[in-house]
Amino acid sequence: MKDQAAAVIVTYESAEVIGPCVESCLRQGMEVVVVDNASQDGTAEAASRSGARVIANAENRGFGAAVNQGIGATKHPFVLLLNPDAVVEKGIEVLVESCSSEGVAAAAGRLLDEKGSFQLGFSVRRLPTPAALMFEVLGINRIWRTNPVNRRYRYLDLAEDRACDVEQPAGAFFLTRRDAWEAVGGFDERFFPIWFEDVDYCRRLVDKGLRIRYEPAASARHLGGHSAGKLDWGSREVYWYASLLKYACKHFPRNRTALVCLAVAGGSLLRLLAGIPLRGALRSIRTYGKVIRLAGRCLLFRSGGLSDCFDRTIKDQAHIHVL
Repeated sequence: MKDQAAAVIVTYESAEVIGPCVESCLRQGMEVVVVDNASQDGTAEAASRSGARVIANAENRGFGAAVNQGIGATKHPFVLLLNPDAVVEKGIEVLVESCSSEGVAAAAGRLLDEKGSFQLGFSVRRLPTPAALMFEVLGINRIWRTNPVNRRYRYLDLAEDRACDVEQPAGAFFLTRRDAWEAVGGFDERFFPIWFEDVDYCRRLVDKGLRIRYEPAASARHLGGHSAGKLDWGSREVYWYASLLKYACKHFPRNRTALVCLAVAGGSLLRLLAGIPLRGALRSIRTYGKVIRLAGRCLLFRSGGLSDCFDRTIKDQAHIHVL
């Protein structure tokens, strides 16, 4: 397996979890490359002690850029993307065998929580439609989880124990062919610092007619939200919405992008009002005001073409990295 597959793990303040993650990959016979995004808690040293080859960035380059960096540092025909808060249990050889089939570009296994339960709704999803994102940002999926749009989006009808073609596995435990990665250009680094870069990658694979497999014989334990949890609440909100808007600008027609923008603005206004008693008026207004501004910029500049809208959204986000 060491000659076939390498694991690439991107870390940020992950010293408390990286050891078991690296060790689980080594037990599977893989080379392990850890790309650390300027952690200050000793993550790089902990990863190195555990047996990983470490690339230590002097600054936080974002998840997508770090993944590209890690894959570029390996020569293996298959690469496993793994979150630092995940521990591989079994089945890497199953994923490699699946990816070796004609027309298959990537494969993913089951993600299990700490109790061993399948992370249904997160482990595998369908590619988001405008309706799915609108239901998400308006809070409909939270209030009515089993609505038809959310059932389809989150694969709530998925048989956990049946292998099948899927559209968008989580990037937390995801094996891809190097030649497919290179054919579509890897992760789009404009999804900075995190979120939707794995969704975008799967979308580009599917658009090229390539298949993605779900293989339940492979599994990993996954805590969830480790690196994102290191961000403060306001930054998490702004980054997630910014990446969602970038995805919409890049992949949806102009009229559907406009609907998503309006839903983001409307949903953010509701969250702003609801958040005042919990987080205070100033913090809620500052955070969701920035999100509404992003949605407005995306809506305003859509007439200039999707690429212009995408770039404008990024440019506007660049002024709000620190909240």
